[in-house]
Amino acid sequence: MKLCFSLIFFSKIFVAANGPQGILYPQQSESRELFSLDGVWTFAISPKFDQDIGFKNQWYRKELKKVSKYVIPMPVPSSYNDITQNATIRDFVGWVWYERTFFVPARWRGEQRVFLRFGSANYETVVWINGVKVTNHSGGYLPFVAEVTKQLSYGSENKVTVALNNTLTPLTIPQGRIVFPNNTDRYPPGYFIQEYNFDFTNYAGIHRPVYLYTTPRSYIDDVTVTTETSEDNYFGTIRYSILCQGCSKDAMLYTDLLDEDGANVASNFGPKNKISFKRPKLWWPNLMHERPGYLYTLKIHLKDGDVEDFYRLKIGVRSLSWNSSGIFINHQKVYFQGFGKHEDFLIKGRGVDYSLIVKDFNLINWLGANSFRTSHYPYAEEIMDFADKNGIMVIDEIPGVGPYHFGADLLKNHLEAMKELIHRDKNRPSVVMWSIGNEPQSQKPEAAPYYSQVVNFTKLLDPTRPVTLVLSRGYFEDKAAPFLDVICFNRYYSWYSDTGHLELIQQQLLNEARNWHNKFRKPVMMTEYGAGSIAGFHSDPPVVWTEDYQTALMKEYFKGFDILRKEGFFIGEMIWNFADFGTPQGSTRVFGNHKGIFARDRSPKPAAHLLKQRYESIVTALK
Repeated sequence: MKLCFSLIFFSKIFVAANGPQGILYPQQSESRELFSLDGVWTFAISPKFDQDIGFKNQWYRKELKKVSKYVIPMPVPSSYNDITQNATIRDFVGWVWYERTFFVPARWRGEQRVFLRFGSANYETVVWINGVKVTNHSGGYLPFVAEVTKQLSYGSENKVTVALNNTLTPLTIPQGRIVFPNNTDRYPPGYFIQEYNFDFTNYAGIHRPVYLYTTPRSYIDDVTVTTETSEDNYFGTIRYSILCQGCSKDAMLYTDLLDEDGANVASNFGPKNKISFKRPKLWWPNLMHERPGYLYTLKIHLKDGDVEDFYRLKIGVRSLSWNSSGIFINHQKVYFQGFGKHEDFLIKGRGVDYSLIVKDFNLINWLGANSFRTSHYPYAEEIMDFADKNGIMVIDEIPGVGPYHFGADLLKNHLEAMKELIHRDKNRPSVVMWSIGNEPQSQKPEAAPYYSQVVNFTKLLDPTRPVTLVLSRGYFEDKAAPFLDVICFNRYYSWYSDTGHLELIQQQLLNEARNWHNKFRKPVMMTEYGAGSIAGFHSDPPVVWTEDYQTALMKEYFKGFDILRKEGFFIGEMIWNFADFGTPQGSTRVFGNHKGIFARDRSPKPAAHLLKQRYESIVTALK
């Protein structure tokens, strides 16, 4: 039973489909139309022990309500886990099915190309239009797109069907495994459990916006931008490379650089060129300048005979460099003051929520923070847009969380995830560092060649940003640190180790941070520290799980950070976590992880007010 079931369960692993090279965010323009497919879709889960039935019976050629007994409405974007009152759906592992119908205007027929784009879907996704497969994608946090021009019926109703599987295996990013207990005294035949080595809910569903959009038959497919400034920041240079699809050899490309008021600053032409100009308005991190997050618009105009296409890309002009003791933006050393976050909220799970995005950035600015890490996966493009606009530095992380073995097949998927992330976020001024993972078992000998290859691959794709890996093993045993540009480490002194002993924090923090720097001669920052607290729990003297203990622990870390900051190599502190978040059920988690400085509903704990004072004091000290 075990062997047969596992073979059936994982039989639908698809090879990546061919498609466009670019993954530009859809937009309306003089030449493009945009149509959202967000809303309420039809949804069904597969029978637990007959996961392939939808493929065998070709559900994508029929209406779901005619082939499944349990069809329900499901909002998109959202995670499906917490939408219903059904624990089977909440905890479901395997193939689920989505469906919706839509009309396509008759005017789109002919000279237009039409594309279907998903912001993300977790984890393995297959998509059909009117019963014809148009694309598939592996990985739960990055966008994918397919041209559907030939599959659509114009001026009439169309149907999109999506099959989605959230199963994690030893070869997925992140890793997981399916376990069959094989104990018929305690479990029914065929019973299985999804296990994974990370402390957040493996939400599943169509998590980000779904769009249909048009382009002309010749169109702008991809844009790559890098920027730099002179030592005195008097001159700014923008280098760009533009990829077109369907263009003739006589096609022409024109670029205009527009300021925030729409005034033309400079212009040029050609698919690969540069724009240099005086007195640029620079992109600065929050609190380093009176006007952080300044963005220009690069207006791109393609003319190919009688065909024209227009695309506008927001860009920030800044320099970025690093050495053995620091990271520098616009030739000034930066100090990271921020946190790890999660895409997590009540009911919608990881689904994009504009109200929550705006609220979170209001809180980020209220705190006086200047950075966050996308722990432990790439965040939605809508979140990244706000980071660009608000001058919030981002350590952009792929979902390589907690790897426990390192082989060629896993490496292939790891590199693919890194390639997709860089392709998506390469033009963002807020992205100042790539993180190739979190808390691997990097003490293993095989971690050295594995992460050497990931770092080299990342630098080949983008040599303009430093590369890190967030570490949890000791400095004396770690095999990945030699290949990194920045040492990021997570520690929970007086929480997971020496629980309750606040008096040990400073000594342990100072010794470990110094040892990392002395051994590897790299900048060092702490990317996780903290303690859990239950809102309303108090004790004096403080004890663990009280809000008093959380703030007392933070104060001891702050004392150590102040000492390290003066030593020159320590470049940042990121508390764990911005807000409480959901986790798998377990005896050590009481309705989630409570290390947030905000509760899950974003109400502030005393820790939030303390952190606000802390970050404001750092800004004052650095002036």
